[in-house]
Amino acid sequence: MNSSPAIFLEETVMTDIVFDYRQKATRSFEYLQGDYYIAPAFMDKVALHIVKNYISHLLNARVPLILGIWGGKGQGKTFQTELIFRAMGVEPIIMSAGELESENAGEPGRLIRQRYRTASQVVQNQGKMSCLMINDIDAGLGRFGDTQLTVNNQIVVGTLMNIADNPTRVSIGQAWREEDITNRVPIIVTGNDLTTIYAPLIRDGRMDKFYWQPTQEDIVNIVHRMYEKDGITKDEVLSIVSEFSNQALDFYGALRSRTYDRSVLKWVNDAGGVENLGRWLLKQKKDGKLPVFTAPKQTVDRLLESGYDLVKEQKLVMESKLSKEYMKNMDD
Repeated sequence: MNSSPAIFLEETVMTDIVFDYRQKATRSFEYLQGDYYIAPAFMDKVALHIVKNYISHLLNARVPLILGIWGGKGQGKTFQTELIFRAMGVEPIIMSAGELESENAGEPGRLIRQRYRTASQVVQNQGKMSCLMINDIDAGLGRFGDTQLTVNNQIVVGTLMNIADNPTRVSIGQAWREEDITNRVPIIVTGNDLTTIYAPLIRDGRMDKFYWQPTQEDIVNIVHRMYEKDGITKDEVLSIVSEFSNQALDFYGALRSRTYDRSVLKWVNDAGGVENLGRWLLKQKKDGKLPVFTAPKQTVDRLLESGYDLVKEQKLVMESKLSKEYMKNMDD
């Protein structure tokens, strides 16, 4: 029996919207150029979750749809996951915590369902593995102190619970048809503290959990790959990591970036100084006449010096408590 023109038009429009949207929503990781280190424990957990969801129909066991990756700030949870996506050929749909709230009630819940269906379309139309990834979910859904859930928080939690329970029947408000089956795709979320999220969402049947705390060996291997092109040896990386042993992974990236500061200032002076920099910079960039930037030669001493500066700034932030001083003056 042929579909009516109205239904055909609806399907055509939806296909076009999904195709256009996929160009913006999917991540293909062309920017990840180079040989990065993936921690074996991290690879095993993410790869296992993805594979189990794609073969769930073959397993005589309940497979949680959601994987919650949590741990300390700046430990590379998102980056390690993206490296695994690249290695496995997964083309994910990415969401952030900021999209879990809206001035329109129900909009974030609809957006999650729409993006889940978009990931399903990637599988069906592109023949690629896909998944839905939500970064920093506790920042959007977590309850801290006396904060209260908003209507959208409740709808998002309910939406994720519903998708986890019925991953092949996900509607975005269209007329429901029995043959409208969504391809099951895994969901991966990252956060610092999953205990702040509504407990029924993170129960074992819906969410598998993975606490990521990189070992010193993981940190040394990751940082070594980061510094390898600079000629820094693995033993030298070990000495740097040992010197700043209580720091998160993102500290070592910031440390390397800090070593560029003097070279950037020299480049500014070569470009004519700060006074006319804005107007001159835009004009020369357009004309292709910017001076050549020479990257600094990395040494252990230079990296350590940058590290000490960063640690000093961290201590100032923790010790100054300037906001408390400000509020105290406001009461006077």
